[in-house]
Amino acid sequence: MGSKETYRAELRSSIRQLRDRCLYSAARWAGELLVGIEQDNPPSSVSASRGTPSSSARPPHQQDYLHRDGSSFRRSRSRPCPGSEGLSVTPAGGVSYITQDEIDDGDYYLLAKSYFDCKEYRRAAHVLRTQTSKKSIFLRCYALYLAGEKRKEEETIELEGPLGRSEVCNGELAHLERELCALRRSSAADPFTLYLYGIVLRDKGCTSLACTVLAESVNAYPWNWSAWSELQALCTTVDILTGLNLKNHWMKDFFLAGAYQELKMYNEALQKYEHLLGLFQFSDYIQAQIATAKYSLRDYDEAEIIFEELLRVDPYRIDSMDIYSNLLYAKESFSSLSSLAHRVFLTDKYRPESCCIIANYYSLKGLHEKSVIYFRRALKLNKKYLSAWTLMGHEYVEMKNTPAAIDAYRRAVDINPRDYRAWYGLGQTYEMMNMPFYALYYFRKSAFLQPSDARLWIAMGQCYESVPLQMLEEAIKCYARAAKCNDREGIALHQLAKLHSVLGRSEQAAYYYKKDLERMEEEDRQGPNMIEALLFLARHCKTEKKIEEAEMYCTRLLDYTGPEKETAKSILRGLRMPQSGFPSVEFDHLGSS
Repeated sequence: MGSKETYRAELRSSIRQLRDRCLYSAARWAGELLVGIEQDNPPSSVSASRGTPSSSARPPHQQDYLHRDGSSFRRSRSRPCPGSEGLSVTPAGGVSYITQDEIDDGDYYLLAKSYFDCKEYRRAAHVLRTQTSKKSIFLRCYALYLAGEKRKEEETIELEGPLGRSEVCNGELAHLERELCALRRSSAADPFTLYLYGIVLRDKGCTSLACTVLAESVNAYPWNWSAWSELQALCTTVDILTGLNLKNHWMKDFFLAGAYQELKMYNEALQKYEHLLGLFQFSDYIQAQIATAKYSLRDYDEAEIIFEELLRVDPYRIDSMDIYSNLLYAKESFSSLSSLAHRVFLTDKYRPESCCIIANYYSLKGLHEKSVIYFRRALKLNKKYLSAWTLMGHEYVEMKNTPAAIDAYRRAVDINPRDYRAWYGLGQTYEMMNMPFYALYYFRKSAFLQPSDARLWIAMGQCYESVPLQMLEEAIKCYARAAKCNDREGIALHQLAKLHSVLGRSEQAAYYYKKDLERMEEEDRQGPNMIEALLFLARHCKTEKKIEEAEMYCTRLLDYTGPEKETAKSILRGLRMPQSGFPSVEFDHLGSS
């Protein structure tokens, strides 16, 4: 059996096992991955339906991501990347992890699963109280955990304070921890029970032990994507990620790619996903992750093309479309964002992602109050929806409601302390309140988490420049860092030139003004920054006796109609005066008369 058939068999088996244990999200992910493998002899109609539009509309380097007949992927995705050797290492007989004892469903198990599917969790657990098979033990403990979560949600609604906070916890955690710990110690815990034990430990705050237990779970049964996802959420630093003891398996590469994405290591994530496309050539999941990574790297055009193709192939898709809406918002694409909002509204308007997309649409239209309504709706559906908390904070900033903005950002960092956007939002809010010391603290946190984002360093520099601080040397360091981080707006170069000029460093100021001028010429930009650069360079060159260069800058200023034109004329007269032989004062006097 070839490798593709091996992967197909493994995924089909995992889908059945995951569905039997009511892990529907992981089964859904495995199913999407299964159809992402290229068929050996695909029907012509399927091949045609998953093809791309005319390739002449896109550059060659963008076609490779979207060409769905498989040929382009073989050329561009087959190269290996460092750390992905495990892709080809699949344990022999990987589909036989489940014993016959677990495959046979007893009558009690079938009844309990029926109760479980109807969300009658305590009834399901009660039915299985005397059952001893590993499958029954898992479903009983899982039902108890979900019953505790359901009660926790109810108490949260009943007891939450004015800011929507409460300290309610799952009442089943202590009992479940004791039972699952005993099962693990006696080696009676199967991979699914270990997965549940890891979740319980995570909820109790035992993150280190949770990582160890979840690693044991995925090593024993690698196809449970839910376990990988929980482990990925606990890998908040590179040290934690590298410290995991994981066996080589192709599922490990999916995990590492997702972990790199969460740790803001977007280039490494792209390498992993591009390598995985060598086998899973039709995987919409992988392409969505590639588009998300490119969006994070601010490669908006290529990311937009991939998202458009995903929607063309799967018009009812909502997963990852909130990222696409953020991209359209950043590009101010009113019509595309309106079309996307209308599409998801008709597909499923009560998905958190749908609400977030509609909120982005209203925000782009300037209707911030309506935008907040939909962000709140998204959070009623999922209180841990990080993006909604952060974006709602941005809306409150636009509405000048700083207390509400601060609360929204704080809720975001409570969910994920590595969300640099929320820390940046807190810094902006305190800056608006004229509290630069607080703002600087949050800007530093943000820049530490995302050191490659020039906007964060510029925000820190502006904070150092503010009147209460006036720490110009520190501001220069921040702007210099921003300039090295591909500052697309060119703010850093201009501010560096101005600050060096203020500090009397003419040579350094001239250097940065020249670089800023070159950037504006390349981008064909006009404006006050260009006038300022030309004036400074004209005066500097005059002082340095660089007559020809000074004349060149003055000549360019003569094309403007404001006061800078008269200033340029005055500088030109000063430049020509030594050549005429007249004294400076006399020449100026004659010129004025």
